[in-house]
Amino acid sequence: MVGRDGAMEQIDRRSFLAVVSGSLATLAMGPRTPLVRTNRRLDRIGVQLYTIRDALTRDLDGSLAKVAQIGYLEVELAGYRSHSVADFKASLDRHGLAAPSTHIAMERIRDELPAVLDEAHTLGHQYVVCPNIADEKSGLDGYRKAADVLNNAGAIAKKSGISIGYHNHGTELKPIDGQRPYDVLLERTDPSLVTMEMDVFWMVDGGGDPLAYFKKYPGRFRMLHVKDMDGSPQKKMVDVGSGVINWKEIFAADPVVEHYFVEHDNAPDPFASIAASYAYLQKLEF
Repeated sequence: MVGRDGAMEQIDRRSFLAVVSGSLATLAMGPRTPLVRTNRRLDRIGVQLYTIRDALTRDLDGSLAKVAQIGYLEVELAGYRSHSVADFKASLDRHGLAAPSTHIAMERIRDELPAVLDEAHTLGHQYVVCPNIADEKSGLDGYRKAADVLNNAGAIAKKSGISIGYHNHGTELKPIDGQRPYDVLLERTDPSLVTMEMDVFWMVDGGGDPLAYFKKYPGRFRMLHVKDMDGSPQKKMVDVGSGVINWKEIFAADPVVEHYFVEHDNAPDPFASIAASYAYLQKLEF
């Protein structure tokens, strides 16, 4: 005769075996429904202030107020537009805008790095990004020389907690002697010292594939310039979301990217442009 405790043990054992058997059968047949995927959205959206450069020159505080009212949390600088660093910092703080990155010409990075880093610390930058090559007309050697300058600056900047970066245009994607200058920069710069900010519009315009670069150079791209193009042969720049670039695919491809800066180089109405781009990106799931 089996006691009460023994009977309970047999029932528990049978229940356990039934659950295991059912689970094994389910695994053998494969899942009946697809796994649920949690879609991501951009948790913060930035704007490259070059887009509103003329307005900034006329009215720094009013322009940054409009940027914040649209919903942007971050900005990337492209010069001070006749304003002082202190005034820029005060206005950013007043409107709750972070400035994790700035564009500084190669000539200043090469010749005035201590001053550049002082300004970066004042404004709270994490990245100082070079948007040009001083010696690009000298061919691939010019790009190699630029890579060496960036490496040197990167080593110095790293000691003070700032990273040096590089922002591409379309010209770096055009082969010279069978080699893309952009690849020369990527391969010659030290990944621990120089990060890359991919301008998606200029990447595509120059014939490059953003997804291929993410795959070939994993971890190199910490920032994106989010700017769209239409489907015409002229490849005109348009507001983000109204063009042909597949942003869902691009955003999902590289989880290392930290900052996304909307930009439109020559928008007829810059504030309307950045508002339309923000409205699209805010709702985008990828």
